[in-house]
Amino acid sequence: MKAEPELELMKKPAPKPIRLGVLTPSSNTALEPLTCAIVATAPGLSAHFSRFKVTEIALSPGALGQFDDGNILAAAELLADAKVDVIGWSGTAAGWLGFDKDELLVQRIQERTGIVATTAVLALNELMALRQIRKLGIVSPYTADVQQRIVANYQQAGIEVVAHTHEGISVNHDFAGVSPELLWLRMDEVRRAAPEAIVTYCTNLRAAHLAERAEQTWGIPLLDTVSTTVWGMMRAAGADPADVQGWGSLYEWA
Repeated sequence: MKAEPELELMKKPAPKPIRLGVLTPSSNTALEPLTCAIVATAPGLSAHFSRFKVTEIALSPGALGQFDDGNILAAAELLADAKVDVIGWSGTAAGWLGFDKDELLVQRIQERTGIVATTAVLALNELMALRQIRKLGIVSPYTADVQQRIVANYQQAGIEVVAHTHEGISVNHDFAGVSPELLWLRMDEVRRAAPEAIVTYCTNLRAAHLAERAEQTWGIPLLDTVSTTVWGMMRAAGADPADVQGWGSLYEWA
């Protein structure tokens, strides 16, 4: 007698649960719902968050001091209590502070918690290296001086920023108020310079869901930094990013 389909399903082992631990700026409202929506498409994944205080993005000493490793490590230790499989810093500060800032941070998180770690920026840079992307378009909400630091750091790394836009905003909470419709117009502006990829460079932008539309419309991948964080965490935790469906071709890159 043939087994009922329901019984056949019950015999299949459930995928091993993988917990993604995400470090989040305290005033951010976009990355948590976006991250949860992304991981909901992949079986066995869940996202867990820990915040530390970030309210302003600027080059002043006070604003830069928000990203002191001590604050971030304290939040990472709280995630370790949940026995997450990976810790990801879903923030882009290394874009203007220097990529070595995140390399050191990842090392310190792993030393402090014993948990493998990654960041939005390190994962983004890894994705670009995988696809040998050398011409980049950047869309951000930042002020001009912060944006210039980001552009300079990529140029120093051998990446040409062929076009970029910024909104001149410094209040972190307000980044989420930039509409997806405006972000689409900004992406349309930078794609005219024929970049090999476009980055929406801020994890408090509501842009990750635009990836498939961008690729279908222009044939250019969108590497949103909320998505690059998830991609990097999945890789570090031994999960297959290709399990994510509907959030852009970057999840198929390996």
